[in-house]
Amino acid sequence: MSYLIAITGKGGVGKTTISALLVKQLIANGKSPVLAIDADPNSCLDAALGVTVNQTVGRAREEVREEAAAAAANGISKQEMLEMKISESLVEAQGFDLIAMGRPEGSGCYCYANNVLNSVIQQISGEYPYVVLDNEAGLENLSRRIVQKVDVLILVSDASNAGLNTLERLHELAVEMNISYSKLFLIINRSRSGSLPSRTSEIKARTGADQVILLPDDGQIAEFAENSKNLLSLPDGNTVLQSIDKLVKEID
Repeated sequence: MSYLIAITGKGGVGKTTISALLVKQLIANGKSPVLAIDADPNSCLDAALGVTVNQTVGRAREEVREEAAAAAANGISKQEMLEMKISESLVEAQGFDLIAMGRPEGSGCYCYANNVLNSVIQQISGEYPYVVLDNEAGLENLSRRIVQKVDVLILVSDASNAGLNTLERLHELAVEMNISYSKLFLIINRSRSGSLPSRTSEIKARTGADQVILLPDDGQIAEFAENSKNLLSLPDGNTVLQSIDKLVKEID
């Protein structure tokens, strides 16, 4: 049984960075292999992890639709073809594998691609002790029922008042949509003051969060992003990474 960690928050708060660092520290703590799922159509988790995605679930959806008739003529069912495309979409790396949602190409909505991603999670996640799900902004993926139950839900915000309001709203949405989780962690990311906002304690109480974690605005991580360096090479002494390591131990 996999241990599923889902990370979400409003756009631009550092969800993908946190997801990549979680993968790094899960590996460092002997929790590999980790399955990293980039569920954001604007895929960028691969760059943060230093790998390249050549095939996405969105593209697989299109290929199955385009090639299904020809495959059927050769005795290949749509489900068999889908499983083959999913296998081709998986990027294998040292200590982790990655699969990306991508964008559905061509006409149609995300519904079929969502079902494919749900199928991926159901079919292959059991092969991994830990799964890290990097969501798009908001709770869209969770609301589409890609996953309904997670072991750990991590809501990420910046330290602004607007960011904290969004964080509370995200928790309300999770409750409204009956998203089930065993643990809830709130991360206040890129803090310049070095201290939690004054509202934090009341937000923690209202959401019932297990823990609130403050991550500083880190120049080294910013430099890695600006120079397209993968975060797996971030030095162990990095302050943010040390905090993520403590989070991993709390999760465990």
